Amino acid sequence: MDHEHQLHDSTDDEEKWVYDSSLDHKGRVPLRSSTGAWKAALFVVAIEFSERLTYFGIATNLIIYLTKVMHQDLKTAAKNVNYWSGVTTLMPLVGAFLADAYFGRFTMILISSVVYLLGLGLLTMSEVIPSLKPCDNPASCHKSEKLHEIIFFLALYLISFGTGGHKPSLESLGADQFDEDHAQERMKKMSYFNWWNFALCSGLLIGVTVIVYVQDEVSWATADMVLTCSMALSIVLFLMGKRFYRYRVPEGSPLTPMLQVIVAAIAKRNLPHPSNPGLLYEIPKSNGSRLLSHTRKLSFLDKAAILEDGYPEEDDEKVSIKKKQSPWRLATVTKVEELKLVLNLIPIWLSTLAFGLCVAQATTFFIKQAATMNRKMGNFVFPPASIYSVAAIAMLISVAIYDRILVPVLRKVTGNERGISILQRISIGMVLAMVSMMISALVERKRLKVVNREILSGSASGSSSMSVFWLAPQLITIGIGDGFAIVGLQEYFYDQVPDKMRSLGIAFYLSVLGASSFLSSFLITIIDHLTQRGGRKSWFGKDLNHSRLDKFYWVLAAINAVNLLVYAYLARRYSYKNVEKRVAVVTDSSEDERHGIEMIP
Repeated sequence: MDHEHQLHDSTDDEEKWVYDSSLDHKGRVPLRSSTGAWKAALFVVAIEFSERLTYFGIATNLIIYLTKVMHQDLKTAAKNVNYWSGVTTLMPLVGAFLADAYFGRFTMILISSVVYLLGLGLLTMSEVIPSLKPCDNPASCHKSEKLHEIIFFLALYLISFGTGGHKPSLESLGADQFDEDHAQERMKKMSYFNWWNFALCSGLLIGVTVIVYVQDEVSWATADMVLTCSMALSIVLFLMGKRFYRYRVPEGSPLTPMLQVIVAAIAKRNLPHPSNPGLLYEIPKSNGSRLLSHTRKLSFLDKAAILEDGYPEEDDEKVSIKKKQSPWRLATVTKVEELKLVLNLIPIWLSTLAFGLCVAQATTFFIKQAATMNRKMGNFVFPPASIYSVAAIAMLISVAIYDRILVPVLRKVTGNERGISILQRISIGMVLAMVSMMISALVERKRLKVVNREILSGSASGSSSMSVFWLAPQLITIGIGDGFAIVGLQEYFYDQVPDKMRSLGIAFYLSVLGASSFLSSFLITIIDHLTQRGGRKSWFGKDLNHSRLDKFYWVLAAINAVNLLVYAYLARRYSYKNVEKRVAVVTDSSEDERHGIEMIP
């Protein structure tokens, strides 16, 4: 009876408090009823809406600004957009490392938000202050002022640096609000990434419609001022949720323990493996952290956890040995498995770059295609960048249908609580991205035929009579693909990294898109060089009507087809993170004991 009573108290206590190594805003074990879950995550989701409104309000119309206001040619403008997008999505690797190792996610978000706000302020100044404007007389200006160019790109890259700390930390902080060892919160967390992207797409949708319309029809300065005010308000909103958040204390560089495992494994490379993996070194966690189960892959690294002084079974003896041996000589099983997790991410990361190549075209060449087509709806002519709203709407609908309809059905069919595995979800998005490139090639070929026919008939006016809604199929396809692959990538890189590297995990996902943007620019350069050999015409001319984007899209489709075979092979062999179950040992659940409740595996 005493044992049953103790178990009952333990269960009640776990329902009342959150024992996942997080703390409340006063540094105590969080109270479940007043912290975390959706009551905290909604603040984070709302800020993501505002930040994405700002980012996509700039990003989707950037190529139009560079070609029409700063008068860059198509190839230069596309490269500048890709470089900026690449830096913006690679910088989170730096911001995430600083957040996980030193500052913590909350502080990192505040710092980066201020930098973001400074970038927006400078961007506004470049459009408002007369001496910084691109030119005094836009009608006769054919080249941007040098000072404007310097200030403009400085502002853009300040926004990149701001995004570097803002994006991975914000998404990770939101996911941290759900306790993975609590059944109800774990189910809510599976929906979190879907609704996070719903908010992302909602902000994107307004950014590429309302903000872009203001840029094109009112002024770029007015749009920049609106975005600056939006970011300022989002910082206030973020601070309002401070008392509801669950916080993770940074544990120092996550790279040091991994390096220690490698050094220890090399040092003990000649030792034989123990016959029983249970004899490898591990100690119970006492701060709510989770232990990882041993896996057989990359078994060489297991040697880092071999005890050279025997294999004691008692925990106190293991603790004693740990005190005697340097971490550069002896690592726990959990540390070894954390390194294995990171190494297992690398092939998946590489195999998703081809998908990122497709995504990179949506904010560059898709928008330029729209600019050359008939954009009239009655008496209304909508901005070229607004066509991207079709992809955003497709993603919104696909995420909602997937979360509310497909997942419940798939759970019953597969028995998987996610419906399908994370890597299966990503693969569906990758297939759709490849199909989008094939559709894009066919549509662009038709557009070129229409343009050539109009030129021959003498009715060409610089833009095609072909409706811009011919682009809808490729945008809808890639939008639905994003609903599968991008959400899946976010969930995969957050879930499959070590717990103390969650911000870096989100940064890994963003770096897929960033590296793909650079890769897209590199591919354009290579193809441009190859197609001009022997005096042939380049696929990338001074404008779209003198280019062959359809051939470029076919190349991307072929790259994705080959890549899908590699990805399928890797996905079939992949082993997901295996966390040991945790049990709470509770002696007193009163308010005074909130700091020191022991957790054992």
